[in-house]
Amino acid sequence: MRKMLPPVLLALALTVAAAAHAAGSAYKVHVAGLACPFCAYGIEKSLGAIDGVARVETHIEDGVVIVEMAEGATLDRAKAAQAVKDAGFTLDGFEAPAGSGQ
Repeated sequence: MRKMLPPVLLALALTVAAAAHAAGSAYKVHVAGLACPFCAYGIEKSLGAIDGVARVETHIEDGVVIVEMAEGATLDRAKAAQAVKDAGFTLDGFEAPAGSGQ
């Protein structure tokens, strides 16, 4: 059993690394006014409706929403700002991944 453990762990690590590499770019959207889980739900719903969004993760205490795009998809500041406004909040900042040209 012990001889099988290292190859199994290696296979698992490679699978996780491949999945992370296949994921698209992650953007940081700073949102003014995030205060509760209900706020998080609203902003996640609005940003998640943008074409190409794979995953949305809200950090209420930091006022930051991480928007992960599908492979090959990008997010621009204008789309993020509109989605934030549609959810009833104000865009307080937008950070594109390094090398994205935004």
